[in-house]
Amino acid sequence: MLRKFINPILFLPLALLITNPKALLSEQKNPIDEIIEETENRIFIDFKEIEAIISNNEELKSLKELENSSNFNLSSKISQKYPSIDLQAIGLPQYTAGKNYNSNSLTTKTSQFSANPSITIRWDLIDPLRGYEIKIAKDNYKIAQNNFEIKRRDLIKDARARYHSYQKSFQDIENKKIALDLSIKSLENAQSKLEAGIGTKFEILEAEAQLSRDKQSLNEKKIEHEINKISLKEILNIKGDFIINNEQKLMGFWKHKLNKNLITGLEKNLSLENLNLQKKIRNNQANTFLNAQKPTLYISNTFSSAFTKGEASTLSIDPGESASSYTNTIGLNLSWNIFDGGQNKNSYKASKAQEKSEVFSYNNLKNLLQANIRKAYLNLKLNEEKILSSVKEVSSTKESLRLARLRYDVGISTMKDVLVRQKELSDAKSNQINAIYNYNLNLDELERLTFLEMSKNCSDNKNNKIKDKESICNIPI
Repeated sequence: MLRKFINPILFLPLALLITNPKALLSEQKNPIDEIIEETENRIFIDFKEIEAIISNNEELKSLKELENSSNFNLSSKISQKYPSIDLQAIGLPQYTAGKNYNSNSLTTKTSQFSANPSITIRWDLIDPLRGYEIKIAKDNYKIAQNNFEIKRRDLIKDARARYHSYQKSFQDIENKKIALDLSIKSLENAQSKLEAGIGTKFEILEAEAQLSRDKQSLNEKKIEHEINKISLKEILNIKGDFIINNEQKLMGFWKHKLNKNLITGLEKNLSLENLNLQKKIRNNQANTFLNAQKPTLYISNTFSSAFTKGEASTLSIDPGESASSYTNTIGLNLSWNIFDGGQNKNSYKASKAQEKSEVFSYNNLKNLLQANIRKAYLNLKLNEEKILSSVKEVSSTKESLRLARLRYDVGISTMKDVLVRQKELSDAKSNQINAIYNYNLNLDELERLTFLEMSKNCSDNKNNKIKDKESICNIPI
């Protein structure tokens, strides 16, 4: 009987020590923290610096080289307008030695140094293809410039989105830490009640299960945070470690009306401009095939000379004998491909068909851009409402949790009710984090689609400060 009484008494303090959440958290280091721990020197990256840092992106550097290539190709086509000069030299010098034997004649010998330089100047006076080729090269160069700018803007938008994701995951970690602290407190309350004889083991099991879920959720958010960091590091091409401002806030306000967004977005869209340029290129290519059977008129001048020292095919060689000669030929020349079996005619029709295809591509992209602008604008307004409602939701769930704890403390509520209110608070805070995150993404997307800028100040059309407490301008975030 004494053994049965002593054993529980000795076991109770040990059990409390083992199951005490604070003791466990303070004595054991989370392995997730060890995995993601950085030891490098850290640089600070501000949100405003993303546009400048993105120039280090490897893909952007590749497109810049393609732009340079198109520029050189344009210069090459323009150079066709000027004369060309060719220099040839057969033997510079060359030496010929030999002997010619014939039974019916005398044997002759050869020992001679010679040089035969010539220079040719050609100038195409009329080239039916040259003008169109230059126009095509100019349009290709403009497309390369636009592609670079399109990619730069896309990378800025993507980098900003990853920056927001990195901020969001930090806030998710903070939210889960708060939830973990609340779960620890709930478990302590349940243990205290059990010790006082007014609680149940079932309530402790519920609190322990919630604590375990919160620990796992926190670890998942830490891993997600580290993955977002790697993603941001990759797009910015940062070699070392870095930190950012983890405070999540509204990056700006959108004061532009939907109609203005649509008009400006379509007018300044570079992808639409590229399709127009592609249409011009197809038309110029068709004209190139059409003019391929027209004559080319060019003037040429060839100056040839020959210098020798020694003799060739003689009975006796005089090494000192020398000779020279030159000729100059100038003329107007014509080159005309009269018939090619219909090849150029069919190529012309193919280019015209491609030109019509670009028109349909343009209209399709225009419709897609209009839809994307409308979606981004409406989603922005939706997330404004979500932010406002989430602020109220967080405030309400905080009060609900406080009241649930009071009810539990006086014995008129259960641990299950406390845990439900606790989860509601965590979810409300998560909804607020997601709403701010999506709102900032919508701002970046509208800037990318419309080429308009967000405003840092929230005001009406007359630049007066909005005083409405339920406006997005005055929310306590």
